[in-house]
Amino acid sequence: MARINLHNAFIVNQWETDTWDVSPHKQNYFELVFIEEGKGIHTINEIEVPYQKGAVFLLAPNDEHSFEIETKTRFTNIRFTELFFSSKTRLPDRTDWLQRIEPILHHPNIIPGDAIANDLDRKIVWLAKEMIVLEYEAEREFYLSILTNGVSTILSILARNIIQKYKIAGSPTPTVYINRSDEILHYIRLNVYDSDKMKIENLAKTFHMSPNYINNFFKKETGESIRQYILNYKLLISEFRLRNTSAPISEIAHQLGFNDESHFTKTFKKKHQVTPKEYRDTHGHLLHK
Repeated sequence: MARINLHNAFIVNQWETDTWDVSPHKQNYFELVFIEEGKGIHTINEIEVPYQKGAVFLLAPNDEHSFEIETKTRFTNIRFTELFFSSKTRLPDRTDWLQRIEPILHHPNIIPGDAIANDLDRKIVWLAKEMIVLEYEAEREFYLSILTNGVSTILSILARNIIQKYKIAGSPTPTVYINRSDEILHYIRLNVYDSDKMKIENLAKTFHMSPNYINNFFKKETGESIRQYILNYKLLISEFRLRNTSAPISEIAHQLGFNDESHFTKTFKKKHQVTPKEYRDTHGHLLHK
């Protein structure tokens, strides 16, 4: 499958098939997959989930997926790259929106499957999809702004559904098995901007463990300490922000809970061997196009 060009923020495709000839593959773009007709099995990161008409899937870069088609299936997919999140799109309330959406974008398939659980939300998402397809094909005035707003609306709705699905899965009778380390990882991703919630003592209290036990358990399960994971996850978010927004480095440092810009720069350089400014100058070139 062709890899998307980073200079194209959106690609919309529609097709129908009764065979899936593409091997399981990873991609360098985000993808929304809408099932217009048909049914079968969608394998996401080696987990099989059924699909049918009306299902919506959100795939992130490096997710691996394939379809086993039982009845002829008509797909619509919307692919978009990180360019979508750049400051050029000028989304309103960008900082707050990115903070809310980032955990979902980085890990949408901790519980693979149809991303929507609410009937009203499904109706809204499908209406937004129809609008995107029409605007993409017509290319009328302001269509790029309309595409951007449409995709951001869909992502926001999917985010709240994915969060709700996680809460249901964590109930006494989950539909998808989630182990304890996954619960901790998900909690960290959703609350990484809240410094108090990220303290070992508060994490331990949330998961009914002692501070020593939760730290030892987490390291055994993941290979790194909670503190190191939180730091690495913050740096991952900072890389995303440096590539795709024009936010001042001092603001990024403050949002991610670093003491100051100097502390952030020192930590970032230790991992990447370059400063945040140098990283943005090299990898954030799309901001200036």
